[in-house]
Amino acid sequence: MGRTLVPMSDLWRARREERRARVQALAVRMRPTTLDEIAGQRHILGPGKLLRRLVTAGTLGSIILHGPPGTGKTTLAGVIAASTKRRFISENAAGVGVARVREVIDEAERALEGDPAERTVLFLDEVHRFSRAQQDVLLAAVERGTLTLIGATTENPLLSVNSALVSRSTLLRLEPLSTEDIIAVLRRALADKERGYGQRDVRVSDDALSAWAKLSDGDARRALTALEVAVLSHPAHADGGMIEIDLAAAQDSIQLKAAAYDQTGDEHYDCASAFIKSLRASDPDAGLYWLARMLDAGEDPRFIARRMAILASEDIGNADPRAIMVAQATWELVERIGMPEARITLAQCCTYLALSPKSNASYEGIEAALNDVRNNPTRAVPTHIKDRRVRKAGQMSAGSRDENAQRYEYTHETGAQSDLLGRVGTQDYMGVSVEYYQPTQNGHEAQLAARLAQARALRAGARGEQP
Repeated sequence: MGRTLVPMSDLWRARREERRARVQALAVRMRPTTLDEIAGQRHILGPGKLLRRLVTAGTLGSIILHGPPGTGKTTLAGVIAASTKRRFISENAAGVGVARVREVIDEAERALEGDPAERTVLFLDEVHRFSRAQQDVLLAAVERGTLTLIGATTENPLLSVNSALVSRSTLLRLEPLSTEDIIAVLRRALADKERGYGQRDVRVSDDALSAWAKLSDGDARRALTALEVAVLSHPAHADGGMIEIDLAAAQDSIQLKAAAYDQTGDEHYDCASAFIKSLRASDPDAGLYWLARMLDAGEDPRFIARRMAILASEDIGNADPRAIMVAQATWELVERIGMPEARITLAQCCTYLALSPKSNASYEGIEAALNDVRNNPTRAVPTHIKDRRVRKAGQMSAGSRDENAQRYEYTHETGAQSDLLGRVGTQDYMGVSVEYYQPTQNGHEAQLAARLAQARALRAGARGEQP
């Protein structure tokens, strides 16, 4: 009678999995397994919030999760699949080919044939790298309901993910965890007897927990890795004794905070936007912070100088004519000095522009004039202010000189006298009366406003109009 041989892989699978779990990193072992264990993200997972309602109702459609690294996109996808009792397949969009996509679809179809309730979730990390060919194969299966797609990306999906995927998905942004959320995650790891250090005598000071929470910059994985490094490197770890971790030990166990900044991604534009809006709002402290964020992340200082030069004209203008000169000098000095010394020049310009009086009258003026030029009939240059050679040619072609044609009046000799401007030309210089430039009463521009009002009044008077 023959014996049935049990494959060694089956015989030792449980032991292998147990040993594998033992050597897994703390951050992997502490991954949440239920929605309630997920830290933060209350805006989508709180009571009555969208994602929790979808998962509870089991009416899950395709989703794209986007947000900074370490906010739990992969973990959340796995928890969603488990909570809705669906098969979970995880792939990276950069490495999966069309053949693998077809294979996943076939697996999902076979699972449905065996049990109509056996639905599949396909998780695609870095979904912004998904190619057109992969998408064409996958979208039909998604629309048929063969599988549910959950994508994850650190990029803005509206800018980086194919529009066909975006249009068929619910976009959910994951936010960085707060310091309180990170501390809660660390305390859970210290108390958990199965996955964390609940069976060991590990004592961590409040200062140490706070330091990890701040330096991890909203990334729970970094905080848990720092805790693990501190425990494993403690002298008492090997002999099973009590482990005490203070602030100094905590700081030694975590790397310097890495700036979440991509010079071609969202953070680049978001920080630049925050910087300019802070200067526009006359907040030098906020301006210096966003300047420091960009410089610390390695932003090109010439880019920053260029943005300040634009702001000097767009948002300050004639309220302080020196602002554009300061911005120009800053740009030139940044080119000549380079970093790190150029940070001081940038900071000087930042604070000067922030505290300069503000006016966007020049910006509004040119926009109004351009709008007029583009949307209204083109106005001819009045004859009396044309170039002299053009006027002469026009008179010759007419065959005789028009004695009634208006002659140009040289302003320095014939203009009306103004106590603020000297001589003011009172002729018609456009052929129509318009007012594009509307100076404010801010800073130096208040003086320009007074001069402009006087000049306009004199011209109106010359036309016989009430100013």
